[in-house]
Order: sequence, then structure tokens, then C-alpha cells
Amino acid sequence: MFRYILIFFLFFGLVAEIYTYIAVRTVIKTKWIQWAYLAVSLIILAYIIYSFVTFDRSHGQTKRSLFTVALLLLTLLPKMIITIILLGEDIVRIIAGGINLITKGREGGFLPERRKFVSLTAMGLAAIPFLSLLYGIAKGKYNFKVRKKTLTFTDLPDNFDGFIITQISDVHSGSLDNAEKIEYAINLINEQNADLILFTGDIVNTYAEEMHPWIDAFNKIENAPYGKFSVLGNHDYGEYAEWPSQAAKDKNFEAIKALYGRIGFKLLLNENVKIKKKGQEIALAGVENWGLNFKKAGDLEKASEGLTPGDFKVLMSHDPSHWNSVVKNSPHNYHLTLSGHTHGMQFGIEVPPYIKWSPVQYIYKQWAGLYEHLGRYIYVNRGFGFHGYGGRTGIWPEITVITLKKG
Repeated sequence: MFRYILIFFLFFGLVAEIYTYIAVRTVIKTKWIQWAYLAVSLIILAYIIYSFVTFDRSHGQTKRSLFTVALLLLTLLPKMIITIILLGEDIVRIIAGGINLITKGREGGFLPERRKFVSLTAMGLAAIPFLSLLYGIAKGKYNFKVRKKTLTFTDLPDNFDGFIITQISDVHSGSLDNAEKIEYAINLINEQNADLILFTGDIVNTYAEEMHPWIDAFNKIENAPYGKFSVLGNHDYGEYAEWPSQAAKDKNFEAIKALYGRIGFKLLLNENVKIKKKGQEIALAGVENWGLNFKKAGDLEKASEGLTPGDFKVLMSHDPSHWNSVVKNSPHNYHLTLSGHTHGMQFGIEVPPYIKWSPVQYIYKQWAGLYEHLGRYIYVNRGFGFHGYGGRTGIWPEITVITLKKG
């Protein structure tokens, strides 16, 4: 499968490279600049191919793989735009050439010359994703945003009116590389003065040791009055690497589960706890990862044991496809589900309240922010860290603050 993907990208990359070179040659007539462009492009292409071919799955994602994917996007997406525009120009040129051939014969020539204006326009439009991705890599991945929502429920216990929940998700500690920015984000978490702090999974990319340099930093998340709780995400199971033995994989999994405790979070493994305040209580349940296209270790029935229809219930479930497929229609009637997982694909456009778009919306119906079904809600956190692509463009890292109100 990997070979076919690589062949596809090579073919598409070759077509995009040809059209981009045509645009450069049309706009810039200086030969040495044209040759310099070709040389740089070939070096980048060779590096990307080499990195993909020599990728060692036993090590999972590395800083090098993050850089390679970022470099691929930086070069491919702008060239895709140039290719689409120049391909459109070629279609127009062919139609015009056909008309010339019919009306003027061979003397009129066939294809009109390329217009410099079209190539300039293509290169100008291609600069938009290029600069956006560049910003996402340099700054965007740590452009933390605190997003606040107030949710009103008629059956919320009176003593929980104004109760504040802060949520983080998808830390992906193996990708983090800036201690100062992480300290800033943790200060933002502490500034929310939450009653309850929840972490909805993916503390690492693959290996427990990825979190070791960051344990002291995340231990600075202050204890909330009603506790700090967490669940596992799909990356916490070590599924995305090749292991020398099952025993090694199991040992890593146990170490990852222990990490949550080492930073002060109580890990809920298909279980629930009661959060009590002045003689009243709400239920907090946490399931292991359950994803429509990922590991299905979550057991909602087990996590709901001992709960009654009259309980006010909050659920932590890493993958929002669990809510869409199971939770929202469950007779257990969870009032609020908190998820993460999608990262908003770390790429998109958000201009509240007018525009909210990312390619990930074609995969997940609930992919970022708040969604409602028959009076029950899910909030999908856009993620604290980053994975795959070493940046964020338009979809910024998030700290969620939800205030519960009595309706």
C-alpha cells in the first residue's frame, strides 16, 4: 500500500513540478534563476523520497518525519494551486487553438502563447498556502487559544450552577519542542480557575519516554478543587510502531498509563466517579479509546455501571466518532461528552461565527467545537499538541473552558 501511495505522490509531484517550472520560466527569463529553482526543487524532492523510503516504523513518528511531512506540504500544496491554474489555462489554449485551426487554418497557428499574467496570478495565489504553512510551522503550532462555552441544563443539580470544567486533549508530547511555549500554555490552564480539569487522551505519540522531559512542566497544572481526570487516546496504546515483542508493547502501555498519574491525573478506564459538591453530585465517566476507524477498547456499558437515569452525567471519550455512533443514542443519556482526537486536522479556516472549514470535516461529523443532538452535547477539543504535520495552520491549539449553568 505504501508503495502505491509513494508512486501516486511521485507522479502527481512530477506533474506539479513541470507546471510550476513552466510558471517560473514564463515569469522569470533569467536562466540561472530558472536552473537554481530546478536544482533546489530536485534536492528537496530527493530528500523527501529518501526520508519516506528509509522511514523506520519501529521508531514511530520522529522529529525528522515531522519535518519531512511539513516540507512535503510546503512544496506540494503551492504547486498544486499553480498546476490547477495553468492546467485551466491549457484547456483554454487548446480550445482557442482549435478555433484558430478551424477559422484561420494552419497559418493562424495552433496554441496561443502563455500569458505572463496567468502565471503571475498562479504564483501569487500559491504564496498564500506557502506563507500560511510556514507560519503554522514557525508560530501556529503554539498559538494557544482559550475557547469558552456556557451550557445550560434544566436538570443540573443546583449546587453545580456555574461549575467550570477545563479540558485539554492530544498533548502528543513526542512532538513538543519549545519549553517556554508549553509553560505559557500551562499558565493559561491555571488562569481559568477551573473546578475540574479533564484530559481526553493522547499524552504521547507512541512511547512513554516521550513524556519524560515534560513531566515537571505538566506537574505545574494546579490541582482543581474537584480533581483532575483523564482517559486514554488511540496513540496511548502503542499501535503505530513495530515492536520486538508483545511483552515490550505491553510494558510501554503500562508505562503510558502511569504517566497520567505522574502528572496528577486520575486515569479512568471504563469507569465512573461521583463529583460531590455540598451534598449534591454529578457523575463523571471515562472510557478507553473507541474509534470508528481506530482501536475499540472503550466499554460504555462498563463505564456506566452504577449510574441511574436521574444522574447528571459527563463522559470523557477520546474519539468523537464514539459519540456519533454510540453515545448520542445510548439509553444512559449522557448530558455532555468531551472528546479530542481530530486536531481539526491542524489545517483549515476559522473565522467565527462565519467560516469553519477543514478537510477533516469530510471524515468526522463532529470535528471541532460544540455539537448538539436532542439536548445532549459533545465538545471536540482541537488539541493541545500536534502530530504528523509539525505545525498548525488556521486551526490553533486549544484549551477548552466549559461552564455548566442551571436552566
